[in-house]
Amino acid sequence: MKPVTRCSWANSSDIERDYHDIEWGVPLHDDRGLFEFLILEGAQAGLSWRTVLAKRERYREVFHQFDIASVAGMKGSELEKLLLDPGIIRNRLKISAARDNALASLKVIEEFGSLDAYLWSFVGGKPVLNGWSDRGQVPASTPLSDRMSKDLKKRGFRFVGTTICYAFMQATGMVNDHIATCFRHKASAGK
Repeated sequence: MKPVTRCSWANSSDIERDYHDIEWGVPLHDDRGLFEFLILEGAQAGLSWRTVLAKRERYREVFHQFDIASVAGMKGSELEKLLLDPGIIRNRLKISAARDNALASLKVIEEFGSLDAYLWSFVGGKPVLNGWSDRGQVPASTPLSDRMSKDLKKRGFRFVGTTICYAFMQATGMVNDHIATCFRHKASAGK
């Protein structure tokens, strides 16, 4: 049987391989799921994605399964307690950003009808299909992620720099950055 070719980053651990094979780069249009990735990508800043994946289930528990309205309603005391929870990344700014981003998301939903409609508008509603031959060709940010970052910040979102936005776009399938030889490249492109 022929071995499966994956993006090189996905071969480091089982959790990364499973995430890559099932989820990464698949177009996501669910507001709750998009909000989850906004929070998790922001939490990752300065850390490895493997660390975030290992803590993902606990994030779901403490942030109300990423229900936007519930996170927006979290009290300061609730957020403060999370600083003691080893199951998540205990960074005060990242924790409080979750609530701020939920509040900003509610405003976006009111204006655009959904978080999905707003976020996918940056790519015209369709994934950007790249065909990189090597992981080294994949950029950390693009003019598109620059635009998204600038607009999110203007709307009150936090931990949404251009590199975070690009990682978010990759994760949610707005950008297909599976290398061309990866078995997920065509599947994520809808081919």
